[in-house]
Amino acid sequence: MQDRMKQVAQVTSLLARIALWIAGVGLVAMTAIIAAQVFWRYVLNDSLSWSEPASVMIMGWFIFLGAAVGIREGYHLSFDVLLHVLPDHAKLWLHTVSDVVVACFGAGMVWYGAELAGKTAQNTLPSLGISGAFDFIPLVAGGALLVLFSIERVARRATGLPTVRFGDAPLED
Repeated sequence: MQDRMKQVAQVTSLLARIALWIAGVGLVAMTAIIAAQVFWRYVLNDSLSWSEPASVMIMGWFIFLGAAVGIREGYHLSFDVLLHVLPDHAKLWLHTVSDVVVACFGAGMVWYGAELAGKTAQNTLPSLGISGAFDFIPLVAGGALLVLFSIERVARRATGLPTVRFGDAPLED
């Protein structure tokens, strides 16, 4: 069972790396778009009408993808004062409960994000000329990755493999 889980971890590790690269490229692209807008506005005395909505949309991608990778890698915030006084087996249960709650939150992101995307699909973003659903696709993608990575953490724990927590050394997949 651990061998199977290690194979799954390799796949989710690849997904996390891809998501992180997309988030990084998005951050650089958003920065370039904002810099271009500043140049156009203050040097050319003109404005790029599409720069603000494009930047906000790109920001959604790098925030939600980065947050999902943060869950997988154990970099999310936690309130763990109680964990310092509990025995190890109780800590494992609380970590699992935490991961299940995060998975439920991610499922809500998928459900309601898809609902929002569906309701805005007929709208057109005027400055970009694309469907309003594109504003909510990062919410759905990030939520799906949250669910996947949280389930992976629970499954790793169930098979006896370690899961990383904030402040721990990263795991080798």
